[in-house]
Amino acid sequence: MRLRDRVVFITGASRGIGRAVALACAREGADIVVAAKTEVENNPRLPGTIHDVAREVEALGRRALAIKLDVRDDAACEAAVEQAAGHFGRIDALINNAGALWWADVLETPVKKFDLVMGINVRASFVLAHAVLPHMIKQRFGHIVMMSPPVDVTACAHHGAYTVSKFGMTMIAHAIAEEASAHNVTAHALWPATAIESYATINFGLGGPEMWRKADILADATVALLAKEPSERPGRAWIDEELLRSEGVTDFSKYQCLPGVEPPHFPFSGLPKTTQTVDKK
Repeated sequence: MRLRDRVVFITGASRGIGRAVALACAREGADIVVAAKTEVENNPRLPGTIHDVAREVEALGRRALAIKLDVRDDAACEAAVEQAAGHFGRIDALINNAGALWWADVLETPVKKFDLVMGINVRASFVLAHAVLPHMIKQRFGHIVMMSPPVDVTACAHHGAYTVSKFGMTMIAHAIAEEASAHNVTAHALWPATAIESYATINFGLGGPEMWRKADILADATVALLAKEPSERPGRAWIDEELLRSEGVTDFSKYQCLPGVEPPHFPFSGLPKTTQTVDKK
């Protein structure tokens, strides 16, 4: 129970990686704020709602607060943070997991798609971090985790808008880690070494089970980050496998989607070198 009685606020928590992180944190004793857009299931390609995940958290013996949240709405983000803090009395961790995909050359990226990935990825992460930081500083404890990769300029081609948004999240994490360290508050970026099984990879045909790891690897890596006192591990950008190896994990076979088949690793940034255009939205 490494996160006993901590409160973890997770965006994009109704399915996929967000759901896996929510359940992993709950198993370790945390209470969960399940924040996402889906309140009522109406798309068979995207099953799961905030209430479904909240019930799963409660079945593990922990408290859950389901909040319908469009992270592009800054006023709604600020209100959600205040609602969560009022409900639980504190917020110990923020996981900025909600995201939008758009992989394309600059010439093939409409301005509205640039605005979409910027709004959902970097802007929302900034707004939510800005909202939770006063609570964390006041209680002198806090973790912020951005689901974003280490900055790698070689990954920009064919992903220009997406890399701006994702690297922006990482740069905000670096800023917070430095600025808030005196208050026992830190921030990290976290990114997978391989493709992860999710409704994004499934619905957009991004490989098959032999190419993926289970979302549990990111969930376990997130727990490993949150389990340390914020001041004990300086904020930085992590790859999930690298982080878990530093925690003593050596066998990653349990994360394979196809037993016995280890999926290929991305370049260090975690961004695939591809010209394929996909839109998670």
